[in-house]
Amino acid sequence: MTSGNPNIDEKVLQYETFINEVLRRDLQRVLEQRDAVYEKISQYLQLKNVIESLQESGSKELKTEVDLGCNFYVQAHVEDSSKIFVAIGYGFYVELTLPEALKFIEKKTTQLTTYTEALTKDSAKIKANIRMVLEGLRELQGLKDLPEEMRREVL
Repeated sequence: MTSGNPNIDEKVLQYETFINEVLRRDLQRVLEQRDAVYEKISQYLQLKNVIESLQESGSKELKTEVDLGCNFYVQAHVEDSSKIFVAIGYGFYVELTLPEALKFIEKKTTQLTTYTEALTKDSAKIKANIRMVLEGLRELQGLKDLPEEMRREVL
């Protein structure tokens, strides 16, 4: 629906471009970051479960399979499983005892959970900005409000 006024049509086009090229891209980026952080949390929780099962078994020896890449597994024999190497970030690994590793995992998952909450708030702000610009476009074009049941989520 065009109003016939070239200035208004130009503004509408600018706002639509802003929504599609800036706001939606930013929203997608934030949601991808949040998903990546959730994946890290999942990996740390898996490690926590493995450590707890090692502690419950009480055995020092461990037989396992190690993925060398491309789903190629080899059998491994660990003589002393009282210490493990934990990825702490930026490609660094630290040798920790099992209780130390559990403490680290608890702190790291708390930190990552706080970060996901911040990313969720950021995505809500971006969605609100998209909604506000869409409402501005509606007013610019002179369209009437849609009934509440006809409205849909922004993304």
